[in-house]
Amino acid sequence: MRTTITVNGEARTLDVDTRTTLLDALREHLKLTGAKKGCDHGQCGACTVLVNGERINACLSLAVMHDGDSVTSIEGVGTVGALHPLQVAFLTEDAFQCGYCTPGQICSAVGMLQEVAENWPSQETADLTGRITLTDDELRERMSGNICRCSAYPQIVAAIKSVAGETA
Repeated sequence: MRTTITVNGEARTLDVDTRTTLLDALREHLKLTGAKKGCDHGQCGACTVLVNGERINACLSLAVMHDGDSVTSIEGVGTVGALHPLQVAFLTEDAFQCGYCTPGQICSAVGMLQEVAENWPSQETADLTGRITLTDDELRERMSGNICRCSAYPQIVAAIKSVAGETA
């Protein structure tokens, strides 16, 4: 089936089997290998991408379901010369070890911070200065769909908090 998806700002037309997941379309058809195939069951978050600004597990979604949608993979979050603040924070805080989960963690964090900002300012997520404030437990809960087998969670939390306006 022919489908057109805007991927990282560029309209891409694909002829894919209707059973092709969005993850496989990105990795195998478009050669965007940042999103990883971890569990292939939506349990690890390594395949997290943003669809129309919302984070999803690309392994659980069929590519043909996204005809006309805008997809942002890790390759579209930042560039080598202009890293996204979360990418910089992950480097600064050493928020990765093997790096396999990092693309999904960063895409999920981008989406999570957007979700929080849309509901902000609220008493739960903003302080008197207007900065987004999340406790470590709140942040961990919001990121719970992304697993890091190397257990770099303290650094991941610190990286996200630094971008959200907090210091770890």
